[in-house]
Amino acid sequence: MRPPVVAWLDAPRPKAGLGIWRFRHVPPPPAGPARLAPATVAGMLIPVAVGLLIWSAYRRGTLPYMYLVLQTLTPSDWWYHGTTAARDWHGQAAHAVFGGVVFVGLVCAVAALGSWGKIVRHYLGRFRPPVRAALAGVGALIALAFVWPEAFGLGWDPLPLGLPVLSLVSLVGGGYDVLESPLLVYPLYALITALVLWPFARVGEWASLFRAWRARAAAGATAPAAEAAPGVPDSHWPELREAGQQRAADLLAGELATGRMNDVDCARVRRAWRDTDGDAARRAALVRTLIEQGAAAGAHPSGDRDLPHRSATHDLLLGQVRIGRYVSAERTPHAYQGAGLALDPGLVGTSLLAVGPSGTGKTRSLVAPVVESLTLQALTGACAVVAVGSAGTPLGPDEAYDVVIRLGDPASRYDLDLYAGVTDPDEAAAFLAEGLVGDMEGMETRRAATVLAQLIGPYRAAYGVFPTVPVLRELLEARPETLTALLDLLPADGAQAMRRELDSRIRQVGTATDLGPVLADRLAALDRPVFAEFFGGGREARPFSLGAVAQHPMRVRISLPEGGHEEAARLLNRLLLAQFQSVTRDRAGRGHTAFLALDDAAGALTPGTVRALQRLRPQKAAVVLALRTLAEVPEALHGPLLAVVGCRMAFSGLPTWDGRAFAEAWGTERVETTEVAHHTVFADQPMTRAFHALRKLVTGKAVTTEAVTVREVERQRWSASDLAHDVPAGHAVLSLTHVRGEHTPPLLVDLRG
Repeated sequence: MRPPVVAWLDAPRPKAGLGIWRFRHVPPPPAGPARLAPATVAGMLIPVAVGLLIWSAYRRGTLPYMYLVLQTLTPSDWWYHGTTAARDWHGQAAHAVFGGVVFVGLVCAVAALGSWGKIVRHYLGRFRPPVRAALAGVGALIALAFVWPEAFGLGWDPLPLGLPVLSLVSLVGGGYDVLESPLLVYPLYALITALVLWPFARVGEWASLFRAWRARAAAGATAPAAEAAPGVPDSHWPELREAGQQRAADLLAGELATGRMNDVDCARVRRAWRDTDGDAARRAALVRTLIEQGAAAGAHPSGDRDLPHRSATHDLLLGQVRIGRYVSAERTPHAYQGAGLALDPGLVGTSLLAVGPSGTGKTRSLVAPVVESLTLQALTGACAVVAVGSAGTPLGPDEAYDVVIRLGDPASRYDLDLYAGVTDPDEAAAFLAEGLVGDMEGMETRRAATVLAQLIGPYRAAYGVFPTVPVLRELLEARPETLTALLDLLPADGAQAMRRELDSRIRQVGTATDLGPVLADRLAALDRPVFAEFFGGGREARPFSLGAVAQHPMRVRISLPEGGHEEAARLLNRLLLAQFQSVTRDRAGRGHTAFLALDDAAGALTPGTVRALQRLRPQKAAVVLALRTLAEVPEALHGPLLAVVGCRMAFSGLPTWDGRAFAEAWGTERVETTEVAHHTVFADQPMTRAFHALRKLVTGKAVTTEAVTVREVERQRWSASDLAHDVPAGHAVLSLTHVRGEHTPPLLVDLRG
């Protein structure tokens, strides 16, 4: 029996649309044509009946004015006086030509009035092109049997198509003698046959089928013979074998067969092989490592090759995690109906915003599976992830992370670096100001950053480190005498810039525009006893800098304080987002993608952080943001926030004012609407009124006519009312955008499927 990982690796993954779970995906069958209305079928049959009546009348000679046309268009000496009885062969030939014209005219009129072409294409459209062409060929043979019955050994009279053409040629040529020439007759037969076959060739699309056959034949003739052999299963590592690395491929295939290799190992080795494409030295080193270490080659620095527990379904070969399925609804395209819903780094890499009330499953159905997928892919070296949430948020066990920071918990092994490991005071002051006062209306973060830089820069020049939270608070609240003491500690030579900075700060202290007290008041939320040993406060815990995720594929979990420290949690959310945006800017190499997931982004989104979100995608960085309501974000930022994120998700229970913002972001589409108006018929004639009265007596309804208006209108894809009232519990409306620029419309998804 094959190990499960071999079956997983060899499973089919057909091409599919964005956000579709491709593992063993079975595309839905082509949508069947819409059922024809009874009125359409009647409209096809009624012209046939009328055409048969007219043709029957013509054959019996009872069609009015029939022979008047014939006498008008032909010489009078072809007929007996006053009749259309033929005197000689001229009249007989004219009769045949006229009959052919009447027959062809009737057939064309009946086909046009009955919409034969549309109806035939409707029924043939449900078949594959070869079957459609074959059915059209059968129809063509039947038609030819009626045109040339003698060629098929049949005894009925032929349709008036061949004889009229031959008669017309005889009239033009001056007699039937011209038909004795095979050079004339056989081309005429071929022309008549081609004209009969032409409509069937159009309906059966013979020309396009022939072109496709020729293209396949040409491709088969030019393809090398080796490509005709059946493909090698993925579990046999065909890419390594094609490169001539048989030994490494055999070793990895053996590791798979014995169960010593899992899906994380497969994804990691494949990624390493792709990354070395075009670099012979690196590829040779990789092959040596594969031969020496086998499945453990290039393992994550932590030594982990899997997570201790998985709660979601993953396909690491494509980087997908399944979170639900698409609902078969009117708005859902046919290819998506009933298909599995999956996210991958290419989609999350455009940033994702999820909005929904508490209890709708944002964490359980979206954030937790996405974070778990990113931690698995971090083990392959593809990304780094920082998951931020409260201590009780179920974002996976601590063993699934390399670094776990529990702010406010004395048992935490790691501390958070308030300055993200940067050495530039201006850069540190910028994101520190964003975290402290970025959400304050009317407060310029640029001025706040200047005040902070005027303090932390000189302090670092004097002591070699940035100040801790208590020290920074004291500096912000300090009187000029305290800052003068710090000024005296600065060396006279080599610190002139820092001395000027501190001099400027001393002059601002106590003025009406001094922002120091405001910053100190905000910083007081972190200067609490519960945080006394954090942020470099003297504890022996290992400090962690967020800048590390920009350089290494790390898995980081940051637990925010709960209880009475809600303001501190909001401040830390803002600070972490601002730090992440700063450390991922202009990072060299960008070998992996960096992700930040905020399970509760309330208070983290400010004008500065929203503006910086649009710079993340070119730097191979992205964020996952979850909000209970858009009211947690300033109203002026609703539009810019929804515009800057690539993936938007609206959960059930959304209020209408939030739905209005999503509806505007998703825009409109053009749809065809049909309006039917019923108008009462008022008859003028007594007999008609009597019939109408009888019909009303029988049916109980007045006689009416229908006025049908079909028009194309512009309609919102999802209105605010639809989002608020038509999304069932456990469902959401999701639109996706890939880093390549492809996107999907907003679709209803079932997060429980």
